[in-house]
Amino acid sequence: MKKFTLATFLVATVPLFSAEPSAFGAGDIDSPNPYGLTKSEKVLLENKNDLIKNKKTLRKVEIKSNRQANEVDLLKERIDGLQSIVESINRKSHANRSTLQKLNSKTIEESKNSNEYEIRLGNATQSNLQKIQSNSETIQINFDNIKKIKLVISELSILIDSINTKYITRDEFNVLVNDVNNFKSLILKELKEQKKRESKVIPKSPFANMTNGDIATKAKTLFEKQYYTDAIKHYQYLIKKGYRPAKSHYMIGEMYYKRKDYANAISYFKKSATLYSKASYMPNLMLHTAISMDKTGDKNHAENFYRGIILKYPNSKEAVQAERNLSK
Repeated sequence: MKKFTLATFLVATVPLFSAEPSAFGAGDIDSPNPYGLTKSEKVLLENKNDLIKNKKTLRKVEIKSNRQANEVDLLKERIDGLQSIVESINRKSHANRSTLQKLNSKTIEESKNSNEYEIRLGNATQSNLQKIQSNSETIQINFDNIKKIKLVISELSILIDSINTKYITRDEFNVLVNDVNNFKSLILKELKEQKKRESKVIPKSPFANMTNGDIATKAKTLFEKQYYTDAIKHYQYLIKKGYRPAKSHYMIGEMYYKRKDYANAISYFKKSATLYSKASYMPNLMLHTAISMDKTGDKNHAENFYRGIILKYPNSKEAVQAERNLSK
């Protein structure tokens, strides 16, 4: 029968509170999920998050700027190569024109000065005319190629102008880097000043020169005087130190129960019973747990606890109270 009562208690309480609230780790802005921050720490955390975002943005801008610089350099190389080709073609075209003019002049001059030239004109002139015609065709092809190359150079120039308007310049990028660095320096300075301020205002722990036994005695005195806020702090310190944690959880549960904070009371009662189920205060712990469940609307579990008290502690005053509550 005792085993049934204890199992009923544990089953009744575990679904209600699956995790204990923690008082440790608060105020750590470097934590992945910081909590318990002061107003100053929240401001610093926001600044820190902004700095991380700016770093990511700066990295993206840097990658895009480098890509732009590479594209511009490649385009410039292509333009330089095309310009060299154009200049070479211009030179060849100019040389061909000069050659053609010389051939024309030589042919006319020879035809005027020599009748013999007319006899040989049948073969020689025909050969020269073919050369002239071939050179003329070559010159025309060169002119057509020059026009195409000039068109490509014009399109490349338009493309470079478009890149310059869409992407930031190196000067603009350097200004952005300086702004981010200045912002980073400002945040670091603020963090250092904040740490200095906190180191100056941190009060000395009231438990520094006290033994655990002295703290437990002080906590009990505060409880009896109904100074619950200070008493809870003392018992929480004892829990942290591992000094009689079952009793400390029970006492904190009692103070929340007296404050009618039944949800927190149930949580601390449950933890106390888990740590030490044979304590002398167990009848009172189970009764106050049942009443807390009753107050929070959990009637079924409250009834189970009332019956468990009657079965396990039939001669106790808590059993009498449990019977009274069941009759209602």
